[in-house]
Amino acid sequence: MIFNFVLKQNLNIGKITIQLRDEQEKVHYLDTSLTITPGMWDEIKQRPKNIYLKQFKKLNIRLDRIKIMIASYLKNITLKKVKLSLSALSRKIKKIISVQEIHYIDGSLLGYMDKYIHSREHLISKTTYKRYMVFFRLLERFDGDQMKHLMIENVNGKFVKNFLIFGKKEEYSPSTIYRTIHFVRTILNFLEKRGIRTFVYELELPKVKKHKENFVTLTEDELITINKIEVPTYLKPARDWLIISCYSGQRVSDFMNFNMDMMEIIHDKQCLSFIQQKTQKSILLPLHPAALFIMSKNRGFPIKLSPQKYNEQIKEVVKLAGITKLVKVRKRSGFRSNIVMVPKWEAVTSHIGRRSFASNFYGKIPTPLLMEATGHCSEQMFQRYISSADTERTICLSRYFEETYKNKFLVA
Repeated sequence: MIFNFVLKQNLNIGKITIQLRDEQEKVHYLDTSLTITPGMWDEIKQRPKNIYLKQFKKLNIRLDRIKIMIASYLKNITLKKVKLSLSALSRKIKKIISVQEIHYIDGSLLGYMDKYIHSREHLISKTTYKRYMVFFRLLERFDGDQMKHLMIENVNGKFVKNFLIFGKKEEYSPSTIYRTIHFVRTILNFLEKRGIRTFVYELELPKVKKHKENFVTLTEDELITINKIEVPTYLKPARDWLIISCYSGQRVSDFMNFNMDMMEIIHDKQCLSFIQQKTQKSILLPLHPAALFIMSKNRGFPIKLSPQKYNEQIKEVVKLAGITKLVKVRKRSGFRSNIVMVPKWEAVTSHIGRRSFASNFYGKIPTPLLMEATGHCSEQMFQRYISSADTERTICLSRYFEETYKNKFLVA
């Protein structure tokens, strides 16, 4: 038996209907009571075009659960050699649609993941929780794609192979797929410690060449230009915060909350003492002369801006500074991202300060001291903030070669 979703249009509303073809080639239609605007429906994939929009997430989850239920029901009646009951199927469909709170099957991967995430909700940050839920929703969609609940005893090498195929088909980035499988490993290791046997040793991933992430930084020369240009009054706070961020190396959630109450004098040096919001790490940050210069102009720190407003305005500032050369960045298009070339000002975001700080001072200041300022716990994490396009250290090395070996190899 074969089934699929079809959209029956009635004026501006499309009714999602199940078309089922039995062994006698007879076609049956089952109403789901689910509706969608026809323009939002993907006929090929038989689901909403954008399953990441809030209004379509729940709809897609219901469609996936209906697919799993029908596939399971058809398999069951085939094994038992009983007749198809359209009324029984309709009741099951109505039950799935009417249930508001979703429960996951005991012994399934999603069931164990759900318990694991909620058991640690009070121990992890909001950011970590959100990341876990991204993995969870991705595996939920994988269940729908496979039209069955993935049980823990089936999470093995074959699962990895099928999940990689699914990820490629859905155009997810390799990093998203790999991180999801690593999270599945975490779940299986967690279960192993509690006496539940798993096939965690089979979850091997093919080795892939890692490419350094494309991101944009502002050089010190560009920062000097930005500081000198005249900008409209409404852009001055954004311009000043941009300078402070590039010389403090902090996230927008931290530097935008800088205030004079955080100031401390340590051996005649002006420092800021604060706790990073994301990591809850205590930071004692000596202020760079460039940041102190901005503070002297403002008689303190500039007025506070919302992250959204700050992101919008620093683009204007950098554009006014004439920083328009093309750069490679990963840019979102719809619900996927691709590498594109854009003017540098367009690629500027609030995180550019943290990355510029790390890139501009790397090789000039001992890395442990830079990590103390940024709050990174490992050099591996810190290295992710070093721009691959930064050539200053290479130029310095070249000058060293020229100076040290000048005239040594010249033939008389």
